[in-house]
Amino acid sequence: MGFAEAHEEWLKDHLKHRTGERKDRLKRGHSYGEILFLERVWWPLVGNFKDLHPEYEVADWRGMKFFVDLMLCLGDTRIAFEIKGYGPHVEQADRTRYRRELNRELFLQAIGVKVISIAVDELEQNADLVRSFVKMIVLPYLGRKEEMIKYHRIEQEIMKLAIASNRIVRTFEVVNRLGISRKTAIKYLTSLCIKEKLKAVEGGASKRIHKYEFVGSPFLY
Repeated sequence: MGFAEAHEEWLKDHLKHRTGERKDRLKRGHSYGEILFLERVWWPLVGNFKDLHPEYEVADWRGMKFFVDLMLCLGDTRIAFEIKGYGPHVEQADRTRYRRELNRELFLQAIGVKVISIAVDELEQNADLVRSFVKMIVLPYLGRKEEMIKYHRIEQEIMKLAIASNRIVRTFEVVNRLGISRKTAIKYLTSLCIKEKLKAVEGGASKRIHKYEFVGSPFLY
């Protein structure tokens, strides 16, 4: 399936599941710049539109709704793509609009959304460069979803806990934070050691194991 056919099916599927203003906005807003990005950057890089949402609705700090051009949703990770035209941002009359746009991007960053802004001019003239930058930013997140399928839910939570604790996690922390028994905690800690994601750390003269060091990549979890 080529880009045009895949894009049409993807867009139809999103339209089918929307009503009211969200549907109207998708019809109006998904246009030249967004399609150019998808055709010249996303499609050659990823080859599908899975987990990518056009004209994604967000409520701002005042509870007012606005729409992000494209939003990639991977578990708890959100990456917003804003495709920007050149003209309106240099006109005096549009300074208020530009300010609001920047405030929305700051808000997205504040709530944990990674924002990637791309100029339409650059997509037209230098799509290869844009694609190389987007690849460096996005591919670690795309790989995460497939990688995590290999791990039990408790194993995933243990790895997240270790990363949040400077790569060191203790058995009692796993028990308390995940609400599981010590036996279950040791079972999954041992499993992660076998899978070479954790390394058991011996303590003192007793050489008893009370903590584990995460030795995997933090970009995959």
